[in-house]
Amino acid sequence: MNAIIYCRVSTNKEEQAASLSRQEEELIRLAKQHDFTIVSVIKERESGYSLEREGLLRIIEMAQNSEFEVLLVSDDTRLGRGNAKIVLLHELLKREIKVYTFSSQGEYHLSEAESMVLEIVAVVEEYQRKLHNLKIKRGMKKAVQKGYKPQKNLKNIHNGGRERKELPIEEIIRLRRMDLTFAEIAGTLRGFGYEASKATVHRRYKEYIESAKTGNPT
Repeated sequence: MNAIIYCRVSTNKEEQAASLSRQEEELIRLAKQHDFTIVSVIKERESGYSLEREGLLRIIEMAQNSEFEVLLVSDDTRLGRGNAKIVLLHELLKREIKVYTFSSQGEYHLSEAESMVLEIVAVVEEYQRKLHNLKIKRGMKKAVQKGYKPQKNLKNIHNGGRERKELPIEEIIRLRRMDLTFAEIAGTLRGFGYEASKATVHRRYKEYIESAKTGNPT
């Protein structure tokens, strides 16, 4: 399995450099013991309470891209402290990425409190997903009731629109004239594969209106 080594200290003091090197050496040995393939070594000097850690963000990005299956740390406190630790654990576990620690010489097991918090987070996330889908469904239903026919208007509906990143301004204008809110318009477009947020739809609409006033609509 592919693994990432993550080493962290909380200060910029010179003596902490030795700690980073020691963590790396220990985790290289741990990887060899379990026949893991090291694909990246990430080292940083940041507070464990901070979410604004370049190393943490890089780990999450690589997790989202399925670039590794195991994260190796010296001990669980290296992941972070408080909410920052929970955020990272959530991102890893929902993608079935395992955490191994040198201190335990094996896989890290969640505490009872961590398990409870992560279960709550997972439930909230699931309901947010359901709410998001309901908003899309509501926006599409309202648009269709007002006479909107997406099969005639969206040019790339035959392939789900997934490759198209630009928003169809003509559809935004059409839906807006049907008195749909910007949130409902965004939900409608997302239902057909467009990467649309309320803010982006609003911005594109304003740009169109402003350009129309100058006689040069985009």
